[in-house]
Amino acid sequence: MAVDKEKVKEHIRGLLLAIGEDPEREGLKETPDRVARMYEEVFEGIGYTNDEIAEMFSKTFEAPGEKEGDIVLVKDISAFSYCEHHIALMYDMKISVAYIPHERVIGLSKIARIAEMVCKRLQLQERIGTDIAEVMEKATGSKDVAVIISGKHSCMTARGIKNVPSSTVTTTFRGAFKEDENLKRRVIDMLSIG
Repeated sequence: MAVDKEKVKEHIRGLLLAIGEDPEREGLKETPDRVARMYEEVFEGIGYTNDEIAEMFSKTFEAPGEKEGDIVLVKDISAFSYCEHHIALMYDMKISVAYIPHERVIGLSKIARIAEMVCKRLQLQERIGTDIAEVMEKATGSKDVAVIISGKHSCMTARGIKNVPSSTVTTTFRGAFKEDENLKRRVIDMLSIG
């Protein structure tokens, strides 16, 4: 489902009125249109299921010289999303995704694209990890997936408690990463490399 830009414009104009602003003043005249275009971009992922995202990014290649226990890790994927509780920005997010290939590997940029598309929804950081893991499982055919996310939440840093230095770290471990403590430790240790 695509973002209904006309409804967004109508509601942003109403929101401006509700907070005591004048939507006709020079700086705000085009704000409803700008917000509608921004929402179309930043909420693109709402229009796709995890299955559809996996299909979009499912091109794989034969795994070269695969050995049991090989890990592919793409770390520090920069991302942002919007919290579904306050529609507040989750920012300075670093997403690390690891998987153990089973006969096939996915292009590295596809991993970043999967993370980006999953983030383009109203989200919870915990769900971002589980959604990325689910999409990775479907796209790669590997059940051995780990997702580690660190991020700041403006619903904590800019309002309420206003705890600016706080960040949130979440982990999602599937398959061998969930079952094998040594493998889990190995991927966590890999995060500190380079």
